[in-house]
Amino acid sequence: MEPYYNTEENLVPEFKLPDLLTCLDGSKADSPNSWAKKRRKEILKLFEEHVYGKTPNDSISPLVRLIKKETNALKGKATRKEIRVYFTGKVEEPFMDILIYLPNEGQRPHPVFLGLNFFGNHSIHEDPDITLSQKWMRDSTTLGTEGHCATESSRGSRADRWPIEKIIERGYGLATVYCGDLDPDFHDEYQNGIHPLFYAPGQSRPTEHEWGTIGAWSWGLSRALDVFEKDDDIDSTRVSVMGHSRLGKTALWAAAQDERFAMAISNNSGCTGAALSRRRFGETISRINKNFPHWFCDRYLNYNDKEDELPVDQHMLLSLVAPRPVYVASATEDLHADPRGEFLSCLNASPVYELLGKTGLGQQQDPEVEVPIHLGHIGYHLRKGKHSVEDFDWEQFLTFADLHLS
Repeated sequence: MEPYYNTEENLVPEFKLPDLLTCLDGSKADSPNSWAKKRRKEILKLFEEHVYGKTPNDSISPLVRLIKKETNALKGKATRKEIRVYFTGKVEEPFMDILIYLPNEGQRPHPVFLGLNFFGNHSIHEDPDITLSQKWMRDSTTLGTEGHCATESSRGSRADRWPIEKIIERGYGLATVYCGDLDPDFHDEYQNGIHPLFYAPGQSRPTEHEWGTIGAWSWGLSRALDVFEKDDDIDSTRVSVMGHSRLGKTALWAAAQDERFAMAISNNSGCTGAALSRRRFGETISRINKNFPHWFCDRYLNYNDKEDELPVDQHMLLSLVAPRPVYVASATEDLHADPRGEFLSCLNASPVYELLGKTGLGQQQDPEVEVPIHLGHIGYHLRKGKHSVEDFDWEQFLTFADLHLS
C-alpha cells in the first residue's frame, strides 16, 4: 500500500512555531549583538543536538592537487579545472574531486556557485575529459549507472540541471562535487565515507548527537571553500552554496554552520530543509527518518510524529544564514516538499533579517506562480512543474546573486 502523505491544506493541523528571538532563558534577542552572541548560538546548538548532529571540530591537513586544467573549455569561454582533495594528507581514500568552470572573460577573481551533485561530476556535462567517477552510485538505467558504477553513457546525464554556459555568460563560475565522494547515499553504518576519520579509539559509528550523512556532505562543502580561499581565480568572499532536494538541505546546513558562504540557495529542499515541519504536509519527519535513516543524527528519531516537541523548526535554519542572502525555490507539483511550508518558513525567518538591518522576504501575501520575490535578503519563487532544477530556477538564482554579490 502506498504510504499516506497529506497534501490537503485543510488537513494541516494547528501549530505554534518556536519564537526566533526568545532565548532559552526567556530573555529577548533585541539587538544585533544579542542575536549574534546568544540567540544564534542557541539555535545552532539545538539543530546540532536534535536534527543534523554535531560536526567534529577536529582540523585536518588535506593534500590538495590539481589533476586537470583546460583553458579552452566551452569553446574557449571557460577554464575547466579538476582539483582532488585527499583528506588524510596522503594519496589515498577518502578524497573528493572538485570540478570547476570559470569564465575566461571578465575581471578575476570570479564569484562562484558551489553545489553537490547526485551522479558524479561527469554527469553535469558531456565533456569526455571530465574524470569519470569510480565511486558508488545509485543505479539508474536512464542515467547510465549500472552495478552501482558510472559508465561512459552517464556523461552529461544531468546536464539539464547545470546550465554551465549560462552561468559563465553571466560572469559566474560553477564548482561541483559528487556527494558520494564524502559519504555514499545509503545506510552503510557510516563506514565508507569520511565519518571514520573522526571516530575516537574504539568508536565504530557516530553517537546519537553526532553528524549523519547530510552533516558530512555539508562539511565537504566547507572544505571546498577552504580550497577556493587559496585560488587566485576565485573570489572566496562571493561563493553561493546551492543544492537541490536533499542537497538543498545540505546547502542550508552548510551556510548555517559556515558564515564564510556569501549566499545560500535551497531548491525544493522540503522536509528538514526549508519547509516547516510542524505543518506535517507532504514528507514528514517520521517518513524521512524511515526512508533515509542515515541523513540525520539518531536523536532526530525521537521526533517521529512528534513535531511539536522539536525545539526548532526550519524557519530557524533560514535565520542562521542572516544577514547573508538566502533564496528558496519551490515547484507547484512538488507537494512532498511542501511549497507553502517553504514560503512560510521564509516569511517567519524575516524578523531576524529585520533585526539585523536587512529586509527579509518583503512580502506577506502568498506568492504568484513564477512571479519571483526579490524584494529583500530572502528570495523566493514558486515555479510550475515538478521536483527538479530548471532554467527558470537558475535564472532567478543568477538574478538574486546579481542583486547581492555584484
